Amino acid sequence: MPTRKPPTPAELRTAVAATLPWLHGEADQPPRPTLATAVRLSLRTLESDAPGHTVEVRVPPFAAVQCIEGPRHTRGTPPNIVETDPRTWLELATGLLDWPTALAESRVSASGARADLAPHLPLLRY
Repeated sequence: MPTRKPPTPAELRTAVAATLPWLHGEADQPPRPTLATAVRLSLRTLESDAPGHTVEVRVPPFAAVQCIEGPRHTRGTPPNIVETDPRTWLELATGLLDWPTALAESRVSASGARADLAPHLPLLRY
């Protein structure tokens, strides 16, 4: 069960919309606070949509969440980890990039038998 209140769909859509020109290659990277908000709210949405503690999703330097039901790890490095950069994460979250392509292009590092976010993405579409 998520430990934080999930963002509302409107909050998520507003935060992510501020990054769309950059994601579409039409503008420079948004200011750090704008990018951080979009990443954090989208990760919290994933955490809410796929509750659990089996997979840790990391988007440095902004946030990490645990999600997806299954065995819970209690010590050390989690056995199922997904890690990517903010741009790739937001492209996945918005459907601008699909999971198999992100893996094939090594834009996502996914280790562990349960480290598959494909069933949970995209979080919203543009």
